[in-house]
Amino acid sequence: MKILALIPARGGSKRLPGKNIRLLGGKPLIVWSIDAAKGIPEICDILVSTDDPVIAAICSDAGAYVPWLRPSELATDTASSVDVALHALDWYEAEKGAVDGLLLLQPTSPFRTKKTVARGIELFSNNAHQSVLGVSPTHAHPMWTLKIEGDYLVPFMKEHGLQTRSQDLPSAFVVNGSFYLTSPAELRACGSFVGAKTVPLLIESSQEALDIDTEWDWAVANAALALSGNIYRDK
Repeated sequence: MKILALIPARGGSKRLPGKNIRLLGGKPLIVWSIDAAKGIPEICDILVSTDDPVIAAICSDAGAYVPWLRPSELATDTASSVDVALHALDWYEAEKGAVDGLLLLQPTSPFRTKKTVARGIELFSNNAHQSVLGVSPTHAHPMWTLKIEGDYLVPFMKEHGLQTRSQDLPSAFVVNGSFYLTSPAELRACGSFVGAKTVPLLIESSQEALDIDTEWDWAVANAALALSGNIYRDK
């Protein structure tokens, strides 16, 4: 099986400036994701799509494949991850041949482990190359959510469970942003990493599921490293 790992890393970040190359535990944030994909036999290349020469140089030095800088139209706030993925996939397959899967690894999930990446690829292989999505148990159950209508709170869901004990609620999961794997055919047909049938890659560790998007998230990541003694560095 041949899987292309894609790490998207736009230079501009408004909420957390320079996040992709900020040092976390002594190495740039994006390098954590590069390291998590290294040495996995099914991954043929770790391609970084960026518009920033500094990010490109750091990733190249870390062992990633950075064959070009992303076109400017794909480096705006409105460009979607699917647009970026299709651009990279089309280029790669034209240059190096077809792949069986495209694995999107967002650099904002530094604690995703090599073991988890391998487990997700195994699920992809064992389920006829159906899409695999990283999910975690949700801390805010959808059956307990509310919305405001006029001056009042009303249940967000018609079938709500506001009178139900938490332990009696059905299990619910949220996309954690750490792992997206799909086939090229599915991505092109659906325009999404969530296919007609999507297999869950369950990640129960709060640290591993952390998605860094704000200064608060950054502080939590550093605190997690301090508490764990950097156990995530080489896993």
